[in-house]
Amino acid sequence: MTLDLSKSLVDTHFHVFAARQAQPGARYVPAYDAPFSAWQAAAAPSGVRRGVLVQTSFLGTDNRLLLATLAQHPDVLRGIAVVPPDADFATLAPLHAAGVRGIRLNLSGASHQLPAWSAAAAVWDTLATLGWHLELHTDTDQLPGVLAQLPAALPLVIDHLGKPRAARAADATVRALAKRARRSEVHVKLSGAYRLDGVDAGALARLWLGEIGPHRLLWGSDWPCTNHEAHADYSVLWRALDDWLGDESATHAARVENPQRLYWKPVDGNHC
Repeated sequence: MTLDLSKSLVDTHFHVFAARQAQPGARYVPAYDAPFSAWQAAAAPSGVRRGVLVQTSFLGTDNRLLLATLAQHPDVLRGIAVVPPDADFATLAPLHAAGVRGIRLNLSGASHQLPAWSAAAAVWDTLATLGWHLELHTDTDQLPGVLAQLPAALPLVIDHLGKPRAARAADATVRALAKRARRSEVHVKLSGAYRLDGVDAGALARLWLGEIGPHRLLWGSDWPCTNHEAHADYSVLWRALDDWLGDESATHAARVENPQRLYWKPVDGNHC
């Protein structure tokens, strides 16, 4: 009997990696292993049974571990890969078949100028064909400038609450993303409070709830909280969402309905 996971709780942001494995020149090299089994053991007590495995910045475009993990757990996992700006349909279609549903630009600590990506029409066309999105991680207050360099209709998932300078509707990041959400598909991950440079995560989560609505929010643990491992208590990360939103229907949407719709929507066989 096949277990129906279509209504299960989803963690939309976690990583797996092996100790001391990183691309040359990486700013962070893990000193410990973070296997899928450890995430599963951490998530299970909270009832989380599905997850979205996100490629780390320090592994770059080497998606081999991500793809191997997806292949071992196809019903449980979806993935977000990292690819170069010249990737084409022939490159991305096999990733789609493996369970990848988007690509990530992690610009934290790096340049936020994107000349190669601004000209990456083939990638954006392929994302549209496959029904994928772009996941963005920027530094504080840098998201508006990045949005201006990307196609206006490109579906987006914004990491770690968007990292505005302040939890205010008048903040430039909040204004820019709320404006974009009125004309294209935008989701915000409620995750990584320790990456917000002191901005109150609860106030910011509630602000996003009001600005883009409960149907565009996602919850992620960010496990194992790289560079912030002291925060990697899964039960604390899980409970934080309830404290932030104080709205049972909104938290359910962020943990179940929205991620199931975004990451497990029906696959067109022609994409594979």
